[in-house]
Amino acid sequence: MAQQLTQAAEVLTTPKSVQVWKALMNWLTFFFQIFIHFAHFLSYVGLRHTLLSSSSSSPPSSYKSLPVVEVPFRESPSSVTTTTDVRVDEDVSDGVDGVVDRPLKRLTVVLDLDETLVCSYETSSLPDHVRSQATEAGLKWFDLECLSVDKESDGKPKVNHVTVFERPGLHEFLKQIGEFADLVLFTAGLEGYARPLVDRIDVENCFSRRLYRPSTVSTEYREHVKDLSCLSEDLCRIVIVDNNPFSFLLQPLNGIPCIPFAAGSPFDEQLLDVLLPLLKHLSLQKDVRPVLYERFHMPEWFQMHGIPATVIAAAKLFFSPIKVVLYSGLEQVQEGQ
Repeated sequence: MAQQLTQAAEVLTTPKSVQVWKALMNWLTFFFQIFIHFAHFLSYVGLRHTLLSSSSSSPPSSYKSLPVVEVPFRESPSSVTTTTDVRVDEDVSDGVDGVVDRPLKRLTVVLDLDETLVCSYETSSLPDHVRSQATEAGLKWFDLECLSVDKESDGKPKVNHVTVFERPGLHEFLKQIGEFADLVLFTAGLEGYARPLVDRIDVENCFSRRLYRPSTVSTEYREHVKDLSCLSEDLCRIVIVDNNPFSFLLQPLNGIPCIPFAAGSPFDEQLLDVLLPLLKHLSLQKDVRPVLYERFHMPEWFQMHGIPATVIAAAKLFFSPIKVVLYSGLEQVQEGQ
């Protein structure tokens, strides 16, 4: 037995065997390094998928909702040049990190009302425990009387009674946004309902303008669409926040789809922890559209929901200074269908 072990040891220690073992170990080390690099690559791709939604090769079935906890923005130069070709005026020079030296025009932030800033319910249909639970959680709410389009039997306007819940952080959000942007309220709600409601939540007159349902437009695919061109022909410095993406169908590159707010979400953190940092970041951009496209890919989302690319282009979404390389890609997708 001892003799057999000695012979086996001699075989393993021969120069040829040592070379074989060294070669085998080198190959194992090589494959292990490849595995480590591949794992790092998958981790990087997974992070980009989480932050920037799906790639163009597999369009998302739904838009990427804003996360509960915001992450620092690190805009990739390649992401802008490959998606859109941004032309900067010759008399404007870029400063550090792409921030323009010349003072920028104030950002215009267009805010939806229902399910974005507040949520409302008919008082008569609202269970009492909803109010009590909201009060216990610190959620602010109030009852409101508003005029209806319907008439009473005597011809007088009918009065509706609604209970309104404010999204957490609402007043601080409006105050801070007003420090670096012009605020516009744009709701598809009727003025008889929305005006007294906004009077209650905007006691500091943060909104420079208020637009109601008559200011919306109808399209072949959706009604009550909010056309931002009624506010400005230059869409570089305007953004709309709405829980309903179809509200900004005509300008998908200017839209931020937010998570709908309901009374059952008393600990919602969207306004201060998510939307506020994003809007501050956008206020530093010469053009908000490349950043918002890279984050949400809304044109593809609309295509996935039955809006043809040709219709999006016909809406004249892509104004100078943006030359849309994206649209040519959308055309190819449309032709292939």
